[in-house]
Amino acid sequence: MHRSLEFLAIKAPNGVGQTLDLYEAMQALRIQTASIALIDGGEIAWTEAIGSECAEPIYQAASLSKLVTAVVALRLVDKGVLSLDAPVDGILKRWTSARPPITDGLPVTLRLLLSMRAGINVPSFRGYAIGSSLPTLPQILDGTPPANSPPVAVVAQPGNQYAYSGGGYEVVEALIEDATRRRFADVAAEQVLNPLGMASSTFSYPLPPALLQCVARGHTANGQEISGGWRVTPELAAAGLWSTPSDLAKLLIAITDVYQARSRFLNPDTVEAMLERVGDGPYGLGAAVHGAGDDVVLMKRGHNVGYQSYLLMFPARGQGIVVMTDSDRGFVLANALVRRAAEVYSWPAVGALAN
Repeated sequence: MHRSLEFLAIKAPNGVGQTLDLYEAMQALRIQTASIALIDGGEIAWTEAIGSECAEPIYQAASLSKLVTAVVALRLVDKGVLSLDAPVDGILKRWTSARPPITDGLPVTLRLLLSMRAGINVPSFRGYAIGSSLPTLPQILDGTPPANSPPVAVVAQPGNQYAYSGGGYEVVEALIEDATRRRFADVAAEQVLNPLGMASSTFSYPLPPALLQCVARGHTANGQEISGGWRVTPELAAAGLWSTPSDLAKLLIAITDVYQARSRFLNPDTVEAMLERVGDGPYGLGAAVHGAGDDVVLMKRGHNVGYQSYLLMFPARGQGIVVMTDSDRGFVLANALVRRAAEVYSWPAVGALAN
């Protein structure tokens, strides 16, 4: 780790702002483990795992899953399997809400789904206790037992406004499965995880034994371990990825390499579309986007019960960071680390850390 990142300005749980070293900050925030990957010069400059016996602890990526899902979908767009702008109801077989009366004939499209502008409800999912009955994807979409979330539906005019929607990404999961006639986890591995060497990442559950031994167990804001170690998230595309900062950094570097014309992992026009906001909302395709030109930055937060994580990438600069924690107070630490990294590595101001 860059030594100057060891000292962080944070607001402790008692509300008092103070400067602490990284280990003191984690103790003050009751964070058991944290893992960091720093990208500089278009490559992983260093990694650090604190509080874990594993060099690469594995975390629930939560909503960071959405960026991976977006890249899976965009790889299929590049191959002609999916279209960004065709109505999704031409492919979907298990979700019938793509063209309800509220749309006045306006279609739900993949572009609108990935940019959170499809008018779809269900912002997030709360997971299931280990040992609980888990819903299938159709049950998640229909909101039928044992699903613990409401039906996924179009509740506003598609394309009219930004509204954060995990439900929309579950529609993307169904779209990918119906278009390929394969399990989403398998398609994600084939299109993204395996080609990029993300060997410690999976959408499959139960976890393979090789990964299970290094899983970081989730904790509440007061440091109490989540019962069973974590809650299960069957909503894969929205929040079901298990991963590490190094693996997610590989994805950010792959996007950067296309942007800088060093790779054809995605079509250049596809990456340009990812990094352009759709409408007046904060999202491009798969993540929030701020700035322009050399200062354009892609950013995403993730929060499942017991886990909070954050990633940020400046593709023109080849600089970025991924922070993952096993705590419901992880955003405080991630925010401090990002601010400090911005000072040390001369990043442009990034504003508020975005969803």
